[in-house]
Amino acid sequence: MAYEKTSYLQHTAFYVKDIQWHIRFFGEALGMPVNRVAGDPESPQQVWTVGGVQLVSTPDFEGPEGRMAHLGIYTDDLDAALEEVYKWGVTSLPQGRNWVKLPDGLQIEIMQDPKAK
Repeated sequence: MAYEKTSYLQHTAFYVKDIQWHIRFFGEALGMPVNRVAGDPESPQQVWTVGGVQLVSTPDFEGPEGRMAHLGIYTDDLDAALEEVYKWGVTSLPQGRNWVKLPDGLQIEIMQDPKAK
């Protein structure tokens, strides 16, 4: 018998070299502030953002082992979000202007939330 209830992604974890940069990026560029911290708040070992992203501080991480293909993020206003995101010096990807690569190699697909319009 098939599972009859629903499931959803609770969080996705990523190793990052510069956790402070990623905390600022997700909080300021995408409105996904930290809602839980492990370790010293000034120099956390790990953080979890609103929206289910877990960032694990690993200054010597070289990847790509363990790295996910990309994060798909819904946003209320795609154009405004992209305007802010590109201020952070991210790299655009060939898939389209809503696909970006962060300095540590994490790729993000930013999409318009269909419920927001």
